[in-house]
Amino acid sequence: MISLYNTAVGTVVPLELRDPGKVSIYVCGPTVYGPPHIGHGRHTMVYDVLRRVLTWKGLDVTFVSNITDIDDKIINRANDENREWQDIATKCESIWWKSMDLYNVQRPDHTPHATEYVDEMVELIGQLIDGEKAYVTSDGIYLRVSEVQDYGLLANQNLDDLLEGGGDRTVVGTEKENPADFALWKFTKPGEPAWPSPWGEGRPGWHTECVVMSLDILGEGFDLHTGGLDLTFPHHENERAQAVANGKTFANHWMHHGFVEMEGEKMSKSLGNVTNLLDLAEQYDPRAYRLLVLQSHYRSPMEVTETSLSNATNAIERLDTFARRFGEIGEGSDPVAMAEFDEIISRDLDSAGGVDLMFRKVREANTALDAGDAGTANPAAATALEIASVLGLELVSAGEDVPAEVAALVERRTEARAAKDWSAADEIRDELSALGWTVEDSADGPIARKL
Repeated sequence: MISLYNTAVGTVVPLELRDPGKVSIYVCGPTVYGPPHIGHGRHTMVYDVLRRVLTWKGLDVTFVSNITDIDDKIINRANDENREWQDIATKCESIWWKSMDLYNVQRPDHTPHATEYVDEMVELIGQLIDGEKAYVTSDGIYLRVSEVQDYGLLANQNLDDLLEGGGDRTVVGTEKENPADFALWKFTKPGEPAWPSPWGEGRPGWHTECVVMSLDILGEGFDLHTGGLDLTFPHHENERAQAVANGKTFANHWMHHGFVEMEGEKMSKSLGNVTNLLDLAEQYDPRAYRLLVLQSHYRSPMEVTETSLSNATNAIERLDTFARRFGEIGEGSDPVAMAEFDEIISRDLDSAGGVDLMFRKVREANTALDAGDAGTANPAAATALEIASVLGLELVSAGEDVPAEVAALVERRTEARAAKDWSAADEIRDELSALGWTVEDSADGPIARKL
């Protein structure tokens, strides 16, 4: 199968499945109040790769990722811009999916929205109140974390060690029984969206949303709950606490990925170093960013610089050239090498090791074909291409539809090169670049490719 680091136990352990042959995964999705940035990109690509690997292994994967479409951040932006909060959420969700498609992130099997589950959240909160695990104050309803025996498990701390107010995004109210108690329901303030409840109009707390949606779709004891390292506490701990307090078995395995750093600093809005995924795609091939994600172990910090992005872009171009060179070989990968890949990727999703093996096979295939040894080259090439496919790297293995104007320029450049008129050839290359095209010289002749 596959072994993954489990935050709850602090070590790499086999991923044990509730149902043989089936994997149930819940990924904390976006709060849709702005465009996704490169941190979101790493978040989604790590678990996209995990999903692809598990599917490649022959498992039936149910992949759930929610949409938080009601939240303080959405409300605050709506108020600042004098817009309806629904407009903010709807438009930002559309931008989210546009970005995910651009970066070849597969759509989830289920995308529950928080606003669709408010009735179920009210029901859960009522059960917690009835069981004396939650209590009502003047500003909301709070969970008694003291009633959760192992509260702090994911943070690797006990309750006494946790920081005051650690259970919520914003510490509110003065009536909490314990500083770590967190809001399940927030009573409405003027101008805020509200839903009815037996205790008064309000809206659910962020932590309550995910516990309800995950259990509704995947059921108790689902296999894997994932997210960024920053979600370990309080968000994931507080999801788990509600399920445990209500007598439910929650996720069996917890997986978290590391931060993204830009020029040596953790990415954050306060530092002003947040890069929008759509803006990034205008400067670099989106596949280059996926390659950067793959080349970093998911639990380690990942640094993004202009140099690393440029290097990754060049690597993608080399892979495209390779795919075109071997584009007609079809299947036939080396079973020994693919077994090696399986072993590598199954060790805590070692995508960096998988990428290293892919490039090793690229070099092996090119060297063998240059020597006229197709019998060695073709299986090595098929292996490299299969690994790329498993990891979600879509390579350009065939020529693109070339406009007549571009084709004519390529022909003129070929004639200039044949006449050793290098100056004219360079001028034509510049003309092609201005039109958004480049030309690649291969053993089979020049190939025009969009920039």
